[in-house]
Amino acid sequence: MTERKINKSEEEWKQALSPEQYAICREKGTERAFTGEYHDCKDTGMYHCRCCGEQLFSSQTKYDSGSGWPSFYQPVNKASVDTESDNTLGMARTEVLCNACGSHLGHVFEDGPQPTGLRYCINSASLKLKKED
Repeated sequence: MTERKINKSEEEWKQALSPEQYAICREKGTERAFTGEYHDCKDTGMYHCRCCGEQLFSSQTKYDSGSGWPSFYQPVNKASVDTESDNTLGMARTEVLCNACGSHLGHVFEDGPQPTGLRYCINSASLKLKKED
């Protein structure tokens, strides 16, 4: 894992985020499938980290995976996200984190479309879409 650019106290995060956003982004929670703001969003633009504003994913790489969460086949730039092993819930997964602030975004799986074969399955609560005009 790389050194984070943005460091806030947990109290600062609690003040900046809604309770749901805090539970997902800072406590590694998840939203229920098909309930997030962006799971079925077709708007074009750039998805940023809800916590720090870092550019993470483009709508051009978003696709309908049928999973109930926004899914992307690649980040805007590999340096914008970090990954680490997640062995919670009795399964081996790869957690996706914002490289700038360490916020939990979701998980990445190797069952996505080409050209990468990856599915970045991301919580809507971890994202903020800045729409293109």
